[in-house]
Amino acid sequence: MFNDIGPLELVTIIVLAVLVFGPDKLPKVIQDVMRTIRKIREFSESAKADIRQELGPEFKDFELEDLNPKTFIRKHLDSDELGLKEIRNGFDLKKEMAEVTEAVNSREADTSSSSSSSSSSSSGSGRIDMTKKPEDPGKDDRPPFDADAT
Repeated sequence: MFNDIGPLELVTIIVLAVLVFGPDKLPKVIQDVMRTIRKIREFSESAKADIRQELGPEFKDFELEDLNPKTFIRKHLDSDELGLKEIRNGFDLKKEMAEVTEAVNSREADTSSSSSSSSSSSSGSGRIDMTKKPEDPGKDDRPPFDADAT
């Protein structure tokens, strides 16, 4: 309940409580607060029990925390009904990327070895040089005609 309250904040709350209620009334105030917290917990437990009883035996393991969308989705995705764990475990992204990279590199090596060595689009390492500008077409060459574009 008090997971996010540090020791300095707790001391500050105690000092303020002593100043506000005084040392004489402070024990009675603490008892009243504790009694109220117990009553609220009893009320919530009885409400949970009533809800479970009304829902029937199908919902005997029902928890109100399951109504939170994140918990609901996490609970149902972690179950083995959909087989998502098998899919998740069978998919290795690093392995797939390594295979694709190897395939692309071998294809580039095949195309660079089959093309002439004076080709301006490939270098000796099998990579495309992006800094070179493409050759300008001659003045007599027309650009390709695209009937759909006009």
